[in-house]
Amino acid sequence: MVGDRGKLKEFYIPNYILVGGAMPKIKFAPACPVIVFVNTRSGGQLGGELLLTYRALLNEHQVFDLGETAPEKVLHKLYVALETLKGSGDVLAADIQKRLRIIAAGGDGTAGWLLSVVSDLKLPNPPPIATMPLGTGNNVHFAFGWGKKNPGTDRQSVQYFLNQVKTAKEMQIDSWHIIMRMRTRKEGSCDPIAPLELPHSLHAFHQVSKTDTLNVEGFQTFRGGFWNYFSMGMDAQISYDFHAQRKLHAEKFNNQLINQSTYFKLGCTQGWFFASLMHPSSRNIAHLTKIKIMKRQGHWEELHISPSIRSIVCLNLPSFSGGLDPWGKPNRKKLRYRDLTPPYVDDGLLEIVGFRDAWHGLALLAPKGHGTRLAQAHGVRFEFCKGAVDHTFMRIDGEPWKQPLPVDNDTVVVEISHFGQVSMLATPSKRSKSISDPVSPATSHDDDDDSSNEEEYPEDSGERKKFGASDTFKIPDRIDIARFS
Repeated sequence: MVGDRGKLKEFYIPNYILVGGAMPKIKFAPACPVIVFVNTRSGGQLGGELLLTYRALLNEHQVFDLGETAPEKVLHKLYVALETLKGSGDVLAADIQKRLRIIAAGGDGTAGWLLSVVSDLKLPNPPPIATMPLGTGNNVHFAFGWGKKNPGTDRQSVQYFLNQVKTAKEMQIDSWHIIMRMRTRKEGSCDPIAPLELPHSLHAFHQVSKTDTLNVEGFQTFRGGFWNYFSMGMDAQISYDFHAQRKLHAEKFNNQLINQSTYFKLGCTQGWFFASLMHPSSRNIAHLTKIKIMKRQGHWEELHISPSIRSIVCLNLPSFSGGLDPWGKPNRKKLRYRDLTPPYVDDGLLEIVGFRDAWHGLALLAPKGHGTRLAQAHGVRFEFCKGAVDHTFMRIDGEPWKQPLPVDNDTVVVEISHFGQVSMLATPSKRSKSISDPVSPATSHDDDDDSSNEEEYPEDSGERKKFGASDTFKIPDRIDIARFS
C-alpha cells in the first residue's frame, strides 16, 4: 500500500521512533517494518541509485549508506528507542520490534558485515536479514533465493523486492568463529596485517576483552566470523588481485559482467589453468600448513590431503564462486562409505573441499560436478610453520587478504569453530537446506550420481562470546537496554 507522498506504509517506520518527537496518530502497525543498509560502493552506480529509490519509498531515516554510517550505531540507537518506548506502554513500538527485518544491499562482504554486527549486539528479538545482490559473486544471496544478478533500481523493482522480503521465511544458519594468532613483528608496523586490509568481520584483539586468554604477550590475536566460507590458496589470490585492481581503478568495475570477466582473466594470467607448470609446489596447501579437524566434539585429528591441492574451502552454504556448489550431492553409497552426511546450513558441520587448479574449478559448471570432498567437521585448525614462502592468501565471505607466514621458528594458527546461529530470510527458490526442513530429507540425494573426479584420502580416525565487529556497542546480558543513552 502506498501512503502519503508515495511512501509504502507496510514497510514504513515513523520518525518518532527513529529520531524522536511526538507520536503521530497511526491506526495500524506496518506489516513489515524494515531497516535498509546500502553499500553504495557495491554494484558500480547501482548502490547510489538504490539508496535514492529506497529513501523515496520509505522514511529517509530508515535507509542508511554504509559508507557514511556504521550499522552497529544505527541498530544500537534504534533498539534503545524501541525498548524505552515499550517500557512506557507504546504498543506500536513493540509491534515494530517484533516484526522488524533488515535489508543488506551489497555483496557477500556486506552480508557478512551485517550478520556479524547483529550477532555481536545480542539484541532482544534480533531481526532476520534479507540480502539484496549488489556484488560480483553474490553467493550468500543466491543460497537463500535472492538471486545472483544485480537488481533494478527503479521504484517498481524495489517495491517487488520489498514484497519478497515481507513474504520471506526465517531460516537459521550456523555461525562460524575464526581466531588467528601470530607473532608481532619486531620491525616495521606493529600490526602483522594492515587494519585497512582486513575483512569487516575480522578484528584485532584489542577490540575484545583484555581478559581473553588468547591475548599472549608478543603475539597478536585476530578474531571474527563467517557464514558462507573460509578459503585459502589460488581462489583467494585471484580475489585479492581483483580487489586490489578495483581499489586502484574503481571506475572500471561498475558492471557485474565486466567484474566476472576480470575474475576469469586473472585466473588465466596468473597461470592457474596450468598450475603444475606455472606455480611451485611450495604453494600447495599440503606444503603450506598442517590441517587438523574436529569430527567429534573435543577430538582433533590430522587431515591428510593430496599434495596437488592448491585451494581449500571450508563451506557452510551451498554457494561459492558465483553460486556454484563445490560439495555437490553425494549419493547414499558415498555418504555411507565416507562417513558423510547431507550438507545442511544448520547442522554444525563445515564441508571441506579441495581444488587442484582452475580446470578442476570449472568442473563445478557440470550438472554433477564438484571439488575433492575432503571431510566434514565441527572445527578446523590450520597450523603454519616456517617454509619456502612468506605469505599466502585467505578469504572469508568474499573478502580476501594477504596473510603473512612465519619467517622464524614461530607458528601462525588459524582455528575455526562453531558459534551459534543467526536468522536469515529466504525465498521459496532458496538452495540452502535445513536439517529440520521436512522437504529436504537425507534420502534426497539417493539418485544423484557422483562424478568420477572424486579423490579418496585416508583420514585419521578465554572468552569467545562475540565476533568483535561491534564490541563497543555490545549490550551486556542481564542489562536493561533502555538504560543506555
